[in-house]
Amino acid sequence: MLKEKRSRTDRLNLKAGDWVEVRSREEILATLDQDGRLEHLPFMPEMLQYCGQKLRVFKRADKTCDYIQGWSIRRMKDSVHLEGVRCDGAVHDGCQASCLIFWKEAWLKRVGNSDVVSIASLPRPAASPGNTGLCSIESLKEATSVKNAEGEIVYTCQATDVPKFTTYMSFWDPRQYIRDLRSGNLKSGLEGDSRGHRALELILAITRLLQASIIGFFNEVQERRRGNRYPFIEGTAEKSPIERLNLQPGELVQVSSKEEIMATLDKSQRNRGLWFDSEMLPYCGGIYRVLRRVNRIVDEKTGKIVNMKNPCIVLEGVVCKSDFHRLCPRSIYPFWRENWLKRAVNAEGTLPSQEMAEVCKE
Repeated sequence: MLKEKRSRTDRLNLKAGDWVEVRSREEILATLDQDGRLEHLPFMPEMLQYCGQKLRVFKRADKTCDYIQGWSIRRMKDSVHLEGVRCDGAVHDGCQASCLIFWKEAWLKRVGNSDVVSIASLPRPAASPGNTGLCSIESLKEATSVKNAEGEIVYTCQATDVPKFTTYMSFWDPRQYIRDLRSGNLKSGLEGDSRGHRALELILAITRLLQASIIGFFNEVQERRRGNRYPFIEGTAEKSPIERLNLQPGELVQVSSKEEIMATLDKSQRNRGLWFDSEMLPYCGGIYRVLRRVNRIVDEKTGKIVNMKNPCIVLEGVVCKSDFHRLCPRSIYPFWRENWLKRAVNAEGTLPSQEMAEVCKE
């Protein structure tokens, strides 16, 4: 009863850009049930390392995408994403999906800007000697996996449990777009202090909101009439080609043009089973740095580890912006086939757009 009351009262109404401190292990464990969940959202062992750290809110997680039951956008409450805080997969057999983590506001507390310190200067949290609540660190780890009838290990995490901690949300519900505007999720980060700057920032946010809602409306109609969704992607390959560049972290690559990528896709928009998502199109032609090679992930539909026959590539700063998917704030890393990329020529000194943005902020 106490936990239920707390989860309803610890609403911070956080917005993008706010600074928070992650509560201690003992405080967070006290909010969890015996399966390590609060309102069905798992607190994963990979999140323990952030206890006590001061971090900035990246975006509010008032909604999120669900690929488990067929694509949809679902409603969330009292949750946020924190800047740069992604799952490292350490307790999920080395999953390399690097999903952005969901945080309940009950697991956080506000801090003033004067209290903010460098993340690197914070000590690593020590192991907790024990805990008197329903959940312990040991049970938290045990809840991450089970064996099925065939003896296979099946993992559970936030990505596999999206339908459990979210609820259905109709496309026609206008409140989702009001929340997008109020949350600060649509801000460019370049807003100044003057009234003119704030007014322009608001206009740009509204413009992006209108664009996303119009695209969403069009695609909803197309879905019902079984037409093609915008932006239109049509694969032309009879057989998906294979190209291995053996790209390594740190290398600069150029994303192929839309036409070049279409030539590698079959009619189902896939290359050897890997879906080319419409959110990847804006990156075509750009130059980016390789973040990592991805060899294994947890399949969010089955919970089983998938070892990839052909490793995929993740690029620095290249995430789903959800311009065509109703502004979901989840910022998933898209996976790239190597034949959608080519080594950048004469670009040794070129910085990816994400790094350039960081330099400008400094």
